[in-house]
Amino acid sequence: MPKPRPGVLEIAAYVGGESHAPGAQRLIRLASNESALGPSPRAIEAYGRVAGEIHRYPDGGSAQLRQALALRHGIDAGHIVCGNGSDDVLTLLAKAYAGEGDEVLYTVHGFLVYPIAARAAGATPVAVPERGLIADVDALLARVTPATRIVFLANPNNPTGSYLPDAEVVRLHAGLPEDVLLVLDAAYAEFADAPDYSAGHELVERAGNVVVTRTFSKIYGLGGLRLGWAHCSSAVADVLNRLRGPFNVNAAVQAAGMAALADTGFLDAARQHNRTWRAWLGARLAELGLTVHPSAANFVLVTFPGGAADAEAARQYLKAQGILVRQMGAYHLPAALRISIGREDEMQAVVDGLAGYLDQK
Repeated sequence: MPKPRPGVLEIAAYVGGESHAPGAQRLIRLASNESALGPSPRAIEAYGRVAGEIHRYPDGGSAQLRQALALRHGIDAGHIVCGNGSDDVLTLLAKAYAGEGDEVLYTVHGFLVYPIAARAAGATPVAVPERGLIADVDALLARVTPATRIVFLANPNNPTGSYLPDAEVVRLHAGLPEDVLLVLDAAYAEFADAPDYSAGHELVERAGNVVVTRTFSKIYGLGGLRLGWAHCSSAVADVLNRLRGPFNVNAAVQAAGMAALADTGFLDAARQHNRTWRAWLGARLAELGLTVHPSAANFVLVTFPGGAADAEAARQYLKAQGILVRQMGAYHLPAALRISIGREDEMQAVVDGLAGYLDQK
């Protein structure tokens, strides 16, 4: 039989959040950090309008979408590369800048795609310890070696919800060699409202070895369509455009993305909904005696006092009621569950469910 390249079979395949609960009359999906409000009606309409043109190839360079993103964020459209979800962009970056004998750094509780992308490129992923569930700049810099090619940093981080202030990100970049690429994964940037937070676009404009990746899967509610993008230097953009598929973002996705981007009122409503119900959920779960970690994203990480067995029992109890939340063992947090922010009735249901679980223990 044909043999895969060395290292491929060492990849632990990514497993997304559950989407089914057999026997449940009602399903509440809080396992994948999907938008509580769904997509903008304008995005749905724009997606449908393309139906009669699906025999046409899309714009391979996503020019109109890139221009809309450039206007929104005040950056150069030539410094934007669109992809089939931000995962696509992250994987392209690893393939472009890392390979056999190279190392790719990420934090130990960072997004699981980072080690997958590193191994797929033939490089070695290196998990760096965090401090109190927050990325540790000094630990990251201490682990840089001549073999280091990329540092992946999710900011805000999934699944912890923590973030690094802009000053710390700048300090991290300043300590890296110029030939190391710093990739700031800002998938949850729209939910972060702390005054000292920045997605990192200003840093990209100042440095050629910084990339910011963004997604339409979270606050824009287009997870099922797969749309992400990178803001990078013209040199990095040139490399990514050589590697990406020639039509990697389909026409309907481009249309929906532009419509979602233009609906600023819907975006503001989604942001306010998340702010309100993230605080509410955290307060209610803390009242139940659970440890709720501070979050700058659209989810909360909750630690259970009884450890891994307690967390798993709680997850199964919720699942039996049709409430799906995410187990965290793969992220080295077995005593925790990650709960996405949903609608008001869904938030009440998950609090009632966990209260019931704790009462019957």
